[in-house]
Amino acid sequence: MEDELSFSDIYGGRLALQRRYYSPSCREFCLSCPRLSLRSLTSVTCTVWLAAYGLFTLCENSMILSAAIFITLLGLLGYLHFVKIDQETLLIIDSLGIQLTSSYASGKESTTFIEMGKVKDVIINEAIYMKVIYYLCILLNDPADPHGISQVVPVFQDCLTAVTLPWRASLWCSSCLLLDGDHGICTD
Repeated sequence: MEDELSFSDIYGGRLALQRRYYSPSCREFCLSCPRLSLRSLTSVTCTVWLAAYGLFTLCENSMILSAAIFITLLGLLGYLHFVKIDQETLLIIDSLGIQLTSSYASGKESTTFIEMGKVKDVIINEAIYMKVIYYLCILLNDPADPHGISQVVPVFQDCLTAVTLPWRASLWCSSCLLLDGDHGICTD
């Protein structure tokens, strides 16, 4: 079974959250982020090339134009490969753990796995990013201190949203996890 909800990020881009049920103890939450817009790509390229053309007129050195093209291409490739995330996935397998996967625009994927025994809680954290934003976090147990927190792992960190998306995702994750040490099956 699959549910899909639409949200807006803080820039007005469309986000799609899909909730997939594989079994009573296995769920996946997939957040699709806005694609790279042609308008922003064109404006950045034109700005770099106009600045290079201005320098070319002053210096009359054609290497400046070649360097501008080269820098633009390298910058775009670096942005697509290291920065622009198209899709983020949270896979919860009740007795095993949580897998976080980020799929970049270039096709690269980054995956992190957290064992279920290390998970203390799933919370909504807030931050100030020119306005208040909310994001989902997983708190990890501190092995030295049973009541302490060793690490805060942000989930869906590329898609900054209003409170609605993290709140729903937190409810869905919490319904799938029994965070008091006894891990059961997902309920909803």
